[in-house]
Amino acid sequence: MDAPPTRPARGTTQIRLVGRPAPRPATAPPAVPAPRAEPDPAGGLFAADGAEPSADAVVIRRTLAEIAPIADNVTSYFYALVFTGHPELRELFPAAMDVQRDRLLKALLTAAEHIDNPQVLVPYLRRLGSGHRKYGTLPQHYPAVGEALIGALSRYAADSWGPEAEAAWVRAYTTISQVMIDAAAEDEQVRPAWWHAEVVSHDLRTPDIAVVTVRPDQPYPFLAGQYTSLETPWWPRVWRHYSFASAPRSDGLLSFHVKAVPAGWVSTALVRHARPGDVLRLGPPAGSMVVDHSTDNGMLCLGGGTGIAPIKAMIEDVAEHGERRPVEVFYGARRDGDLYDIDTLLGLQQSHPWLSVRPVVSDGLTGQLPDAVGEHGPWSSYDAFISGPPAMIRSGVAALKRIGIPGERIRHDAVEELVAAG
Repeated sequence: MDAPPTRPARGTTQIRLVGRPAPRPATAPPAVPAPRAEPDPAGGLFAADGAEPSADAVVIRRTLAEIAPIADNVTSYFYALVFTGHPELRELFPAAMDVQRDRLLKALLTAAEHIDNPQVLVPYLRRLGSGHRKYGTLPQHYPAVGEALIGALSRYAADSWGPEAEAAWVRAYTTISQVMIDAAAEDEQVRPAWWHAEVVSHDLRTPDIAVVTVRPDQPYPFLAGQYTSLETPWWPRVWRHYSFASAPRSDGLLSFHVKAVPAGWVSTALVRHARPGDVLRLGPPAGSMVVDHSTDNGMLCLGGGTGIAPIKAMIEDVAEHGERRPVEVFYGARRDGDLYDIDTLLGLQQSHPWLSVRPVVSDGLTGQLPDAVGEHGPWSSYDAFISGPPAMIRSGVAALKRIGIPGERIRHDAVEELVAAG
């Protein structure tokens, strides 16, 4: 971590949040609680749809633009303020901060990008709030983090900072934090902060890819196509995202496809070291790349590498619902040997005449896999699903739009979360 500047942060802003009473649980909560609309306690932080950006949003974006070129310094100083002012919070973070130190700016940029779009921002914040339960985050931790954030911004946003900017950021952070706190309180009523899960099998498909199957210590409700965060005993407090590789099973077992990547602490531990009997921790399920059973639209699925895992789960989900909608799968890999699950998919194709599986082998998944889709079709009546490396998702979305699939019918996992998967 870079050494923080010696000059103290300006201002003594105090951020106070009030944890609202947790709601009473419903008699039959859904497997995955749906996001709800939130009021705007900031008094105008969120602009109405189609309206001009709010005054606070303009100020916040100006601050973010100024600190973007010096993001490393801002992030280092922020954590220095958190840990020196509140050393008890250090235990909530991993021992090595290499990845964690970058997440603050990414979260801020995501919030800034959607600051006037509560339909996008509020569900994002609610996922953050409920997901932070697994770290041990409590309502009383938020003010300390907010004060450190204001201190770091006031130190580095010299040109755009002043009373107006400070007030805008305090209002924004108060609103953001309250949404997260409320989401965590609601989530606490319907599910645990994490699940313990024992490894029951470890199938090494290639030298770098393993299928890891675990048994949670209590029921784990999820939907095919979703993903979870996972922590290993070898790297405490380091969590990474992995998609479920099957639809919910009657025996309650969960499977993940894991590829060991360079400098991937969690993935390497799972592929090289995990064995039956080891106990992992799972966070709550997340993700909206799921099958819409209210429509019979065809499904166009692009899976690159281990990104085939959630697509396989969705195929099983369609089959279990007795549907016969056309499902077209393009399974991409760099080499034939990397098509580690092709036999399973071809077996599903043999059992289900509505399923078509096309392997695509190329050194350039980013361009070749989406291009291969354009050689077939038409796809105007299909919903599209993309899963794989972040670069492939970005290029795939662009390619699908070019061949006429509307953006609202293209689904994929959150790219900003996939970037940190390793």
